Amino acid sequence: MRASTQVFSLGPWPSRRYGQTFGPSLELAMPVLRNATLLTLAISLVTGLVFGLAPELDLAAANLFWRQGAGFIGQTPTGEMLRSIFYAAPLFLAACAVFGWLLRLVGFKRVWTPSGRATLYLLLSLTLGPGLLVNVVLKEHSHRPRPIQTQDLGGQWEFRPWYRFDGQCQRNCSFVSGEAASAFWTLAPALLTPAPIRALSIAAALTFGVATSALRMAFGGHYLSDTLWAGLFTILIVLGLYRLFWPQKTKESDLRDTGAAL
Repeated sequence: MRASTQVFSLGPWPSRRYGQTFGPSLELAMPVLRNATLLTLAISLVTGLVFGLAPELDLAAANLFWRQGAGFIGQTPTGEMLRSIFYAAPLFLAACAVFGWLLRLVGFKRVWTPSGRATLYLLLSLTLGPGLLVNVVLKEHSHRPRPIQTQDLGGQWEFRPWYRFDGQCQRNCSFVSGEAASAFWTLAPALLTPAPIRALSIAAALTFGVATSALRMAFGGHYLSDTLWAGLFTILIVLGLYRLFWPQKTKESDLRDTGAAL
């Protein structure tokens, strides 16, 4: 029996509606992915240079959210509520993917259910990006004080640019933003949505990442460069793993014979 190649199974009605297999259209997606990867690398280079040569831009951006005597403007009940929602949303998406895959295993395919390959891709990208690289490696070893901890913004510690790993913060530091990374990770499920809504899904994921980044800055939790690097690192991992899970050499005509389900 041939393995199913659909990234998501939606049953016969949506397939008739859209007239195609739901999931990555590899023949069309690879040039787009290649260009997206190159663009992300270019933005990373510019980000490193700009905030390396002019680190005061981080302080200027943080000052937009800080008021003398009042502190950072995001620390309100509404801000706390939004932060809780934004924090939970990526984890909810990951949990839905696992639940959908379990439904698929027991033969329930009348709803949007991801294949094993798609589920593994989502969980691995979340683990390697926001999980390992951001929260384990960078945040625990960068020693960069958060804006709210910095002398220029009412704190007690000296400001450090993004490339200086000699600050006074000892753990869970400012570089880079874990919540921004998780928000930008939603690009991964967006890439797996049906082609008719994929562009909208990608735009929504990137908008969510920007909104979460702005909220973290409004809390005094991160500098602008922290959120930019968080997004760039995560996007590179998401795109890189996509190409690994659905290689460029795979042709549209081969889809029937390549097993996406694990």
